[in-house]
Amino acid sequence: MKTAVITGGSGAIGRALVEEFAKDYHVIFTYHTNKAAADEIADKYNAKSYCMDQSVADDIISFGNTLSSCDLLINNAGISDTRLFTDVPYNDLKTITDVDLTGAMLLTKAVLPIMIKQKKGCIINISSIWGIYGASCEVVYSAAKAGMIGFTKALSKEVGLSGVRVNCIAPGMIDSKMNSHLSDEEINDFLNSTALCKIGSPKDVAQAARYLSEAEFVTGQVLGVDGGF
Repeated sequence: MKTAVITGGSGAIGRALVEEFAKDYHVIFTYHTNKAAADEIADKYNAKSYCMDQSVADDIISFGNTLSSCDLLINNAGISDTRLFTDVPYNDLKTITDVDLTGAMLLTKAVLPIMIKQKKGCIINISSIWGIYGASCEVVYSAAKAGMIGFTKALSKEVGLSGVRVNCIAPGMIDSKMNSHLSDEEINDFLNSTALCKIGSPKDVAQAARYLSEAEFVTGQVLGVDGGF
């Protein structure tokens, strides 16, 4: 059975990804603090959980060293922050970029030798529409997610000859804890800028990831799952 590694598996999108790929992969997923949710997800989908702080390089390297196989890597773990850029302290700035970009790069670096050796692999990076358009009061998050897009496009060119595909998903507003801080007015403003006039579900992202995992002639692409934002 093929192996899928999914970061941030205890969140809403992460859980949907685990559920989707547990159908035909052995799934290993990471989580940080929500052990109860991770244990429940692991039991329900016959997956394996691993506690890891994505902002700590040694944690990522240690996790990477436990992997003997990896056919699919989904870099999903992420955190957001809603403040004026001038109000974000350096430590918080570093944590956001470490989790949302550097951590994903480090884990990708750890699994690439496995994929290159087998001459096949698929990497899917979860970015955001704010990585494309930018968002006021989410400047650091937007920058990190834009970096994820650049990372995807550049790496796809570097590893294509090794049979490894690298793609990116840029979700819009998804029904998840990450958007729970938004007011009804802010949500309505967002919906008015969305062609389908509705919020997406974590399953929508998981279905897009399924497509990219199977699309053998697609690499270096950014797939918007945003309802036509």
